[in-house]
Amino acid sequence: MSAPLSSAPLSGGLDLRSRPKPLGDEAQPQAKRPSIVMRKFEVTSLRSDGEVCRAEHIGPAIPTFEAAFSAFAHGTLITTTRGPVAVEDLEPGMKLITRDHGSQRLVWLGSMKIVPKFAETTAHDARMTRIMANSFGFTRPERDLMVGPGARMLKAGAVLSDVEPLLMPVNQMSDGMNVIDIVPPSAVDVYHIGLERHATVLANGLHMESFHPGEQFQRNMGQNMLSLFLSFFPHITEPEDFGPLSYARKPLVAPSGLEVA
Repeated sequence: MSAPLSSAPLSGGLDLRSRPKPLGDEAQPQAKRPSIVMRKFEVTSLRSDGEVCRAEHIGPAIPTFEAAFSAFAHGTLITTTRGPVAVEDLEPGMKLITRDHGSQRLVWLGSMKIVPKFAETTAHDARMTRIMANSFGFTRPERDLMVGPGARMLKAGAVLSDVEPLLMPVNQMSDGMNVIDIVPPSAVDVYHIGLERHATVLANGLHMESFHPGEQFQRNMGQNMLSLFLSFFPHITEPEDFGPLSYARKPLVAPSGLEVA
């Protein structure tokens, strides 16, 4: 990351201290605009001609952007039509097994690093969440599953139940026993995946959400920020191209208390 710009004194020999201050200057100090910390995001995507393209982007380290890149820790096994594949080894074009939509083509894979020391001076959420093996039934998950702040898990009602399936942020499910908050001792690579349509995939045997920014997410962005966000998704032209949500879901909540779609 580049060093922040520092303020420099005015040059030209003009001594501003010799000028009288307008009445009320001391009582009304000029407010400073908060600075935005920038970070690197990596994207692998499928072009319309079938070619795989890789790119690095610089964007703001804010929850709306980071949620798109921070679901699955390095090493998470995602079930594909070829069998389990580590998330970092997925390639756009592969077909992933989903709960309700059959096999879906992977069109986008995003990644970033969670850096605990970096989080100490920013709003960056350095927490990871570990779901212990068999916490939600036999092989659910099949082995411990480590997820980031952008992860949601599908909670489905029992068979013949009137309870609708709901996508829950995993970091809101912590109980200190089966689902445990962890601050990693060193940097961790985390990933998120985008499919042809919103769905859930099997991650270590648990149904976890594919990325979707939320319906009407653009209402919380200015035009410049929206354009930057969409540039991270080469297969997306307009916000509506993300399509509808397949399930109801609870919002992610940033450390500041801000809700993220």
